[in-house]
Amino acid sequence: MSYTALYRKFRPDCFEDVKGQEHIVTTLRNQIKAERVGHAYLFCGTRGTGKTTIAKIFAKAVNCEHPAEGSPCGTCAACRSIAAGASMNVIEIDAASNNGVDNIREIVEEVSYSPAEGRYKVYIIDEVHMLSIGAFNALLKTLEEPPSYAIFILATTEVHKIPITILSRCQRYDFRRITIDTIAARLQELMEAEQIQVEEKALRYVAKTADGSMRDALSLLDQCIAFHFGQELTYDKVLDVLGAVDTEVFGRLLRHVLQRDVNGCIGLLEEIVMQGRELTQFVTDFTWYLRNLLLVKSSDNIEDVIDVSSDSLARLREEADMVETDGIMRYIRIFSELSGQIKYAVQKRILIEIALIKLCRPAMEKDYESVLERIRAVEEKIEKGIVMDSGGGCQDGAPVYMQTEPAALKERPALPKAIPEDVQTVVNKWPVIVGQTSMPMKLYLKNAKLSLGGDNKLIIVVEDGLASDYFLRQEGHKELLIQILAEAVGKEIDVTIQSVPDQNTFVQNYVDLSQVIHMDIEEEE
Repeated sequence: MSYTALYRKFRPDCFEDVKGQEHIVTTLRNQIKAERVGHAYLFCGTRGTGKTTIAKIFAKAVNCEHPAEGSPCGTCAACRSIAAGASMNVIEIDAASNNGVDNIREIVEEVSYSPAEGRYKVYIIDEVHMLSIGAFNALLKTLEEPPSYAIFILATTEVHKIPITILSRCQRYDFRRITIDTIAARLQELMEAEQIQVEEKALRYVAKTADGSMRDALSLLDQCIAFHFGQELTYDKVLDVLGAVDTEVFGRLLRHVLQRDVNGCIGLLEEIVMQGRELTQFVTDFTWYLRNLLLVKSSDNIEDVIDVSSDSLARLREEADMVETDGIMRYIRIFSELSGQIKYAVQKRILIEIALIKLCRPAMEKDYESVLERIRAVEEKIEKGIVMDSGGGCQDGAPVYMQTEPAALKERPALPKAIPEDVQTVVNKWPVIVGQTSMPMKLYLKNAKLSLGGDNKLIIVVEDGLASDYFLRQEGHKELLIQILAEAVGKEIDVTIQSVPDQNTFVQNYVDLSQVIHMDIEEEE
């Protein structure tokens, strides 16, 4: 006798065996008991959550000769005929391959004939979103006013593709993803029936990998059992079959990232590749691991949300203390983007290597989280007394850092012993003076700084570029500024205009008179 896959062998035959969809099962059973059965149903939800299974049980229940509490008895002629797929009253249609107008017209013509036996003719149209617009239109009238003996059950994984005219004629039932606990309990129950030894940890990993789909969980478990047939199925064996990576590896990878160790990250990825692990699954699992880190970092009582053992939770807490929240969010963003790219990529390994380099080198990105990461790295180096080489030397494109003593740092310019009164007047009136100038001089002076030269001259420091060109290279503008200052102070002012490339250069080489005099700056239009 040929082997039957687990998901087919253990497909529920009655409502009691359905797991994870109690809200739908209860409603349908109550309708059958009260004889308030509708004429059109729409079952929506992700794959493997029981849409077609419940549709078949419902078809048996409405035709059952001896229903018990709204559930089919399974022993009468109608139940046995439907279970064997020999009943003329239950018509299953795959809309993916029968999506034309002619296919639906055949159904509409058949509906006019009453059932030869039983009470109802049940039409189960799977993947109904695949129907063409013409096919939907052909179905509309029959859906709205079907014969009393006809029931339509439409099943779909993409409800957003269903026309609103169809939606409004159906009772809609949304199937939920099945929880890890529910799937694991069902798998344990089936393994006891099959007399197969499986570790609980292995079953929970299969349940988590199934992503809420009972059918996927049974298919994955079937695959693992076949690979290690006749042996106890352990957690490590499941990882081997599914090409997954143990969570301990993720902790090692995180430490390499936090140490900015690109070679360590690439070496660890090499180990994973040589072990034959599935790289797409690795990206998914590492993203899930980062998600768990973020939850642990964000809340103290998170045990019910994170599905890990107490030992793994303790390790997660330890690793979460090593990294900041915004850093974890940056890692999740990078790997989430990678998840969308890697599915159809030919060079999966190269994409992962690029992502790992991004994690270790926040300077490659300019988003908010990356900037915070770079600032944190600089703060750590400053705390250790490490500063960037003032010569600007680089090795392989990276800045060279050297150990230095605080005394070796460049001393800031000394404060002046006395500031002339006319210069103090200019500094105090500077916002007013700038406000009275016209564009573009006002724009260039707005960011200018005031300082004092060795001979008590007023120095106006502007930025390199347009501002320095305006005052130093274009005739008449410097003279106009000196005239404006003379009118404001009431006497001639000896002025020098100089330029700097950035704010840091000004701080290192000049004294900011506005800070020395402690003036209150009021912006005036």
